[in-house]
Amino acid sequence: MTENIKVFVQNSIRIATEKGKVYVDPFQMKEEPHDAAFILITHDHFDHFSPESIEKVACKNTTLVVPENMEAKAKEAAALVAKTVTVTPGISKNVDGLELETVPSYNIGKPFHPKEAGWVGYIIKTAGKRIYVAGDTDAIPEAKNVRCDVALVPIGGKYTMDAGEAAALVNTIEPAVAIPVHYGGVVGTPEDGIRFQKSVKESVKVEIQI
Repeated sequence: MTENIKVFVQNSIRIATEKGKVYVDPFQMKEEPHDAAFILITHDHFDHFSPESIEKVACKNTTLVVPENMEAKAKEAAALVAKTVTVTPGISKNVDGLELETVPSYNIGKPFHPKEAGWVGYIIKTAGKRIYVAGDTDAIPEAKNVRCDVALVPIGGKYTMDAGEAAALVNTIEPAVAIPVHYGGVVGTPEDGIRFQKSVKESVKVEIQI
C-alpha cells in the first residue's frame, strides 16, 4: 500500500499516483527529477515552501497547489510551474484530475501555526486509497475525524505534535498504515520514530522512512 510513497526529510514527500507524481512540501531535494505533475504546499514556512526545491522537481506541466493566503508568496515559484491553484481548509477539490480533500492544520496552545492562517493538510485519493498528509498540526478535532488508509503525521514536537501525541491521534483515526514525518532534522531525533512506533496500537502498521 505504501510502495508509492517516499519520505525524504521533514514533510518532504513524493506520492506516485495514476495522475502522475505528487510532491508535498519538497525540501532539501538532492536530486533534480523534474517529474512533478503536482506540488502541494501545506504552509509557507521555509522548510515547507522552498522555491529552490520546487525548481528541482517541477516541469513545464506542473500544477502548484497552495493555501489561499499563500497566493502572493507563491508568486516566488510561479515561473517554475505551469499554474498555481489555491485551496482553503475543509474542502474537496478536483485539480486537473487529482482528487484532493483539505484538512485544517494548526496548533493548539502554540503560536507557530495559527488556525486563522488557513493552512492545510491534504488527503490525496489514489488507487482507491486515501493518503493523509497532516502538515504541521497538533491533534486537532478536525484531524481526529479524518478517514484514511495511510496517515503521514508529524512527530517532532515543539512546532507540532510529539511522538506520543501523534500516536494517540493515529490510534483514534486507525489508518491501515502510519508513517511518521517532521523529525530528525529541524526538530526531533531518530529515536522519536521508535517511540511513536511503540505507542501505536498493533492493528496499525507503522512504517519508518526517516
